[in-house]
Amino acid sequence: MKRCNVMSLKNPWNELSSINLGYVLEQYDLYKEDVTIVEPSYREMFDQWGAPTIPAHSVVSIEEQGDSTHLVLHKMKNLAATVELANNIRKYGHLEANIYPLEEQTPLSMLQMSTYGLTEEDIKEIPASFVCSQHANQFANALEAIHHLKKTYCASISFELDHVQPEMRQWLLDKIESKQSLARLTNEDKQRLFTLLCKAEGFEQFLQKMFTGQKRFSVEGLESLVPVMNELIELAAAEQVDDVMISMAHRGRLNVLTHVLDKPYEAMFAQFKHAAWVNEDPSLELTEGSTGDVKYHLGATKTKEVNGHTIRVSLGNNPSHLEFAGAVMEGCTRAAQDDRTNVGYPEQHEDKALPILVHGDAAFTGQGVVTEILNFANTNAYSTGGTVHIIANNCIGFTTESEDDRSTHYPSDVVKGYEMPIIHVNADDPEACIQAATLAFQYRTQFQRDILINLIGYRRMGHNEMDEPRATSPLMYNKVDQHPTITRVYKQQLLETGALSEQMMDHLEAMVNDLFQQAFDSLSDDKEEVQTIEERVYQGKDSMPDVETAISKEALLALNKDLVKWPEGFNVFGKLKKILTRRIDAMDNHKKIDWGHAEALAYASILKDGTPIRLTGQDSERGTFSHRNLVLSDYITGEKYSPMHHLQGGKASFAIHNSTLTEMAVLGFEYGYSVCSPETLVMWEAQFGDFANGAQVMFDQFISAGKEKWGQQSGIVMLLPHGYEGQGPEHSSGRLERYLQLCAENNWTVANISSTANYFHLLRKQAALLGTEHIRPLVIMTPKSLLRNPSASAYIEQFTNGKFEPVIEQPGLGHQRDKVKRVVFTSGRLAVELGDQIAHDDTNDWLDIIRIEQLYPFPEKRVKDILGKYTNLQEIMWVQEEPQNMGAWTYIAPLLHHASPKEIKVQYVGRPPMASPSEGNPIVHKREQERIIHQALTQLDVTQYAAYK
Repeated sequence: MKRCNVMSLKNPWNELSSINLGYVLEQYDLYKEDVTIVEPSYREMFDQWGAPTIPAHSVVSIEEQGDSTHLVLHKMKNLAATVELANNIRKYGHLEANIYPLEEQTPLSMLQMSTYGLTEEDIKEIPASFVCSQHANQFANALEAIHHLKKTYCASISFELDHVQPEMRQWLLDKIESKQSLARLTNEDKQRLFTLLCKAEGFEQFLQKMFTGQKRFSVEGLESLVPVMNELIELAAAEQVDDVMISMAHRGRLNVLTHVLDKPYEAMFAQFKHAAWVNEDPSLELTEGSTGDVKYHLGATKTKEVNGHTIRVSLGNNPSHLEFAGAVMEGCTRAAQDDRTNVGYPEQHEDKALPILVHGDAAFTGQGVVTEILNFANTNAYSTGGTVHIIANNCIGFTTESEDDRSTHYPSDVVKGYEMPIIHVNADDPEACIQAATLAFQYRTQFQRDILINLIGYRRMGHNEMDEPRATSPLMYNKVDQHPTITRVYKQQLLETGALSEQMMDHLEAMVNDLFQQAFDSLSDDKEEVQTIEERVYQGKDSMPDVETAISKEALLALNKDLVKWPEGFNVFGKLKKILTRRIDAMDNHKKIDWGHAEALAYASILKDGTPIRLTGQDSERGTFSHRNLVLSDYITGEKYSPMHHLQGGKASFAIHNSTLTEMAVLGFEYGYSVCSPETLVMWEAQFGDFANGAQVMFDQFISAGKEKWGQQSGIVMLLPHGYEGQGPEHSSGRLERYLQLCAENNWTVANISSTANYFHLLRKQAALLGTEHIRPLVIMTPKSLLRNPSASAYIEQFTNGKFEPVIEQPGLGHQRDKVKRVVFTSGRLAVELGDQIAHDDTNDWLDIIRIEQLYPFPEKRVKDILGKYTNLQEIMWVQEEPQNMGAWTYIAPLLHHASPKEIKVQYVGRPPMASPSEGNPIVHKREQERIIHQALTQLDVTQYAAYK
C-alpha cells in the first residue's frame, strides 16, 4: 500500500486490497496496544479514521475475479495464522532450541505449520513483510521468513524478549533477525577461539594429571565461559571502557585468572606445588592478606593492552558464600564510574566501567542477594549503567538437580520481572557463545541496562575434584561420560565447514600442551616460605595514629551559615525550617550542638578539606529519627535541595541516597565502593542497628576479614542505631557483641559514642586517615534518644579544640583521688543516663564514671593510667544495659581485668543472660533500667565492703 497524506483522502480504507487489509488490521491491533510502536504514517491514519473497514469495492472486485467471500476469509485466516506462528516462534522457540549439550528438546506443536492448518504453499502466498516487517527485503515471501525465524530462535542460541520494554524489544528483534546483525567469525577468529578452548580445557586436564585430588573447581563443561569473557573485554576496550569488574564464584575461577587476567601458568602451578614464585609483572596485581585464603577464592587485577587501548580487568575476591561478591563488584564499578572531584552529586560516566557478574545456576535462584542486586540496578544510588549477567549453568547444584533446585523452568526466569533480556546459548557452540556476548554488550551500550546470558553446559567433574557425582546423579553422569569435550565438538565442526585443517588443529593442541609442560618444568625446587599464624598475625598489626581534627571557630561558623541556606523561593516545610534555623542560634548564642547538627558540621568540614562523602541507607536523607535532614524538599513543588552541594569552598562531591529496603546487597555495594574509591568517606546507615543482621555475611566474610584474607583495605563507616529505650527486642540492640567478637589484628574500630563533639572528631579522624595504611572500617553504635538529649550535646569549644577521645572521664567526678572507692566503666547511651543521675549530687566523691567511647582497639594504656591514680580503690564495675551474654561484657571483662589492680575483681552490672535482646513491656524496661542504675550508683557500707573483699 502506498503511503500518502491522510488529509488528502476522504477515506484511506477504500484504497485497501484484501491482502493489505490483513496487514493494516494487524497494525491497528498494535496501535491499540501502544501507539508508539506503530509507524507515524499509520498512526496518523488511525488517529484520523479509526478502525479499518472492508471497502465495498474490494468485495466487488473479488466477485469479478470469480473468488468467493469464503476465499477472502480463508486467506485472511491463513495470514493471521502465519503471523501467530511467527510470533510463537519468537516467543517459544527457546523451548525447542538446541541449547542443552547433553540432550535435545522435544519439538513443540505450536511451532509447526500443521498445527495452524497451514501448508508451505499457504505461507508462500503471503508477503514477507507480515512476518519480518523490518527485514522483508531479505526474503522472497513469508515462508522464507518463517524458515529464517526457526533457524534464528530454535538453534543453539535463543532468546526470551516478550517481557522487555517495547522499544528495547524492537531493537533486539532487529539485531537478532537481521542476517547481518552479528558479525560472523573469520577463519583467523576461529583459530584463536579453538586455541583458547584448548588452553581452557587442557589447563584443567593438566592440573588433574599433575595434582590429582587437589580442589580446583574445574570449569570443564563450560569452557566457553572463558572466550565469552575475553570477547566482552575486547568489545569494552573497543568502546574505550577503562575498567571491567568481574564477580564470580570458585567454579572456573582459576581458569579465568589464567586465561582472562593472564596470571602465568607458573604462578598457578606454584600454588598447587607450594613452590616459590615471585610476581615480576607490574601490570598484574595479585591479592593476598596476612592470613591469606584458598587459591580459588583469590582475585586479581590485570592492566591489559587490547587493540591499542589500556583497560583494567579486576576479578573480585570471593568467599564460599555464593553470589555476595556480586554486590561488592557492583559497588567497585560505580566507584570507577563516578567523578567525585566537584561539589554536588558525583558525575556518573557509565561508559567508563563494565560490570560482569558470573552466577551459578543453583545460586542464582537460591540466594536472595541476587534479587536485591537486580532490584537496585536502575536506581540513582546503585545503577552501574547495565550489568552483563552470565549464568554458568551446570544444570545441577552441589548434588541437587534442577527439579529440586527451583520452581521455575530456567534459573533465568527470575529476571523477567526486571524486564531483562535473556539469551540462552549452548556452551558446546562456542561461536554462538561469542554472538551472545556481542549482542549482550551491544545492548548494554545502547540502553545502559542489565542483560543476561544463560550459558548452558554441564559439569564434567563432581562439585569438586574429590567428589563422586555418579552416586547421586547417575543418569546425568551417564550422559556426561559419553559426551565429547568442547575441543572435540568444536574440532569436528571446524572440520565439517573446512575452516581449519585437522593438521593445523593437532598442531595447536600440541603447542598448548607444551606450554603447560614448559611452565611446570620451570618451577623452582625451592618451597614457598610458610609463616606460622603467629608470625602472620604479628605482621598484620599496626596502631591508629593521633589525628588533628579540631577546626577554627571562624571556619565552623561559616560552614554553619551555609548549612541553613536555600534558594530564594524554595519552600522548606515550616516545622523543619524552625528546627534548622535553631542551628544558627546555637552557634551564635553559645548553645549546645545536637547530634544531627554536629554530624552536618563534620560532613561540611570534610568536604571543605577535599574528601568526597557517600552516605546511603534506608531513609538516610532525612534520617530514621528525623535528625539529619540533609536533603530538603520544597513542600509545594517537591523539588530537592541539599545545602551540602552549595558550600563556600567545598572541594568534593557529596552523595546521599535513600537506599532500597535491603541490607545485604546495599552494604556489599558500599563496601565495594569504599575499596575501589579509597579517598572517599563511604558510610552506610542501618535503619535500626539490628537490621544489620540481614547483612551479616558482608560483616563476617568481607568487612571484618577482607584485609587479613585478601589485603583489601576499606575505610567504610557503618552507623548502627543502638540503645535500650523500651522499644522492644528489635529496636533496642545493634548487636554490639557480634562486632566485638570479630575484633582482632586491629581489623576495624568499634565505637559507642556518648558525645556529639566526640562523634564530630571521630568522623573527621576517619576521613583524615583515608588512603593511608592505617585506615580500617569503622563501626559506630549511633544513638536514638541521645540525638536530641542536651546531656549528649556539646558546646562549640569542644569542636574547635581537642580531638577524638577513646576514653572520657565523667565531668565533676574523681577529683579527690584518695576518696574514690568505685570506678564504673560504661559506654554509649547508658553513660549519659548515669551522668544525669549524679549531675546535681555533690556527695559522690567516692565514685568515678569512665566512658569507654572506643571499645576496639581497647584503650588499655589510658584505662591503666586512670585506675593507677586511685589510692583507695575497692570496686571496679562494668555497667551495661544489654543482657550479660550480649553487649560488651564478654569482650571487655578480660581486658578490664588485665588493666585493673590484681586484688580487685571486675563486677558486672546489667541485665541477666537472655535469649532475646530485651523485654517487650515498657514498664518492665523502666524498672530494669532503674535497677541497673541504682546498683551502679549506690555506695556499699563498711560491712559490705569487708564482705566483698
